[in-house]
Amino acid sequence: MAPELVSAAAPPAGIKAGGIKAGGIKAGGVRTVFTGDVINGKKVVSSLNTDDLEPGRKHLLYFQGVQMSTGQYWYVSVIVAKGIRPGKRFTLTSGVHGDEMSSVHTVQTIMGRLKPAEMTGTVMAVLDIARPAVESMQRRWPSMGRGLELTDMNREWPGNEQGIGAASRQAGLVFNRLLRPNTDLAIDFHTGTTGIDAAAFHIGDMRIPEVKTMMLLYAVPLIWDNPVYPSVLHNAFIKAGIPCFTPEIGPARRLDLDMIPLFVDGTLNVLKHYGVIPGPIGRTAIDANVLIGQNVYTVVSSQGGFIEWLVKITDNVRAGQKLAIQRNAFGEVLAEYTSPVQGRISALRSDATSEPGNVLAFILSTSAPSSGAVPYAE
Repeated sequence: MAPELVSAAAPPAGIKAGGIKAGGIKAGGVRTVFTGDVINGKKVVSSLNTDDLEPGRKHLLYFQGVQMSTGQYWYVSVIVAKGIRPGKRFTLTSGVHGDEMSSVHTVQTIMGRLKPAEMTGTVMAVLDIARPAVESMQRRWPSMGRGLELTDMNREWPGNEQGIGAASRQAGLVFNRLLRPNTDLAIDFHTGTTGIDAAAFHIGDMRIPEVKTMMLLYAVPLIWDNPVYPSVLHNAFIKAGIPCFTPEIGPARRLDLDMIPLFVDGTLNVLKHYGVIPGPIGRTAIDANVLIGQNVYTVVSSQGGFIEWLVKITDNVRAGQKLAIQRNAFGEVLAEYTSPVQGRISALRSDATSEPGNVLAFILSTSAPSSGAVPYAE
């Protein structure tokens, strides 16, 4: 089907109905501070104003983040492609969750395609924001507050430089000194989490005109038209007046080299649309027969045991359709799971076993559920 034209209530505060409100503070409000350190030949900054960088080239930097328990710092990898003319300032982020490898590879690939001598504006990539989580390839930020603690950094934004916990402070430093001052529009790349295989899809609030425009420039087949919870990074951008959404690029922990090109090409479409790079627009959501749903419903395990799937990711399902069988170690059937709604499978549990209470499936839907199920809201 063709992309659904979504009508909705007024956009969130900070976003004009007809276009972009100036994002946060202008770059001139923050100055570039070089710490004097050089790591692997790359200079370290503790704050950045991309206006200070030489145009017509790429700049590879480290951003000095929060301290470790030894007093050393966590450093974040930053690439800035500075065009020869001023224009829109885009920021591409990845690595907010440490097990999401395809998001990092997507941003690396996009930056490799850019030619600053042909660009108008600036594209900044921030590749490994939750650095200790990336190092251990796990979803959550590990810290030693009261023994080992694991913090989901994508519930910490916009962070607090003086907050409780290293993840909150890292979010505050990155957002205040790197992201917000240098951004007009942003895209925060993610994947499914460990134990969940996911389809190619977007999450974003289509009441915001620029978010809707950007998402529909990708040949991605599923869009969850929903702002989701307030503490994710894309909503911190939006609260600061910077349109942003979240692409989801398949499964965690590995590179999905079949799916990544969809998101590379879509991002290049966005940059072409806003005049940052030259060239014709390629395939878009219309070509992908996109389904736009306002709700995602979950199927949750009632038992512990082995899961046998009867459906695949992106299958269309009807309400009441059997999705999975669960068995114990003797092979006895403990539970059978059905869809609460008509929709399309957007993610399935990939681990062969499940404890009670784990999410087994996510179903994107435009329909009301038949069983009284409520939309997913973590």
